[in-house]
Amino acid sequence: MSNLNAFLNQHANRPQHTSFAVSPRFVDEEGQPVKWELRSLTQSESQKLKKECTKRVQVPGKKGIFTSETDIDDLLCKMAVACTVFPNLNDVTLQDSYQVMGAENLLQEMLLPGEYGNFMEKLQEINGFDISMEDKVEEAKN
Repeated sequence: MSNLNAFLNQHANRPQHTSFAVSPRFVDEEGQPVKWELRSLTQSESQKLKKECTKRVQVPGKKGIFTSETDIDDLLCKMAVACTVFPNLNDVTLQDSYQVMGAENLLQEMLLPGEYGNFMEKLQEINGFDISMEDKVEEAKN
């Protein structure tokens, strides 16, 4: 029989926060890129965000029949905001400096399209979407 204690909450390894230089445009006093602090989400947090970004839409030509539609761009942006520990994207002073309201709007205003794409790739990685099951099996074999 396997050891069930390994699965108890107090024994689970906690995901660590990750530092990542999202853009070379944000620099400190020495001219070095400032690293953002990122965290991973739990599955329940991810599901909550997905639910916020999903709406029921009527199937064209089918009266009374609906399907769910998720706005992926909105979902990814909300996930990015939820994963960002530093800088505080909800800070009013930071939002005012970019003349926007809301963390999602701030993030989209702060970053260039390529920077935003790289940021999304990093978020996918820290949330466990970068490793396929085949890669995990191969790693376990070695």
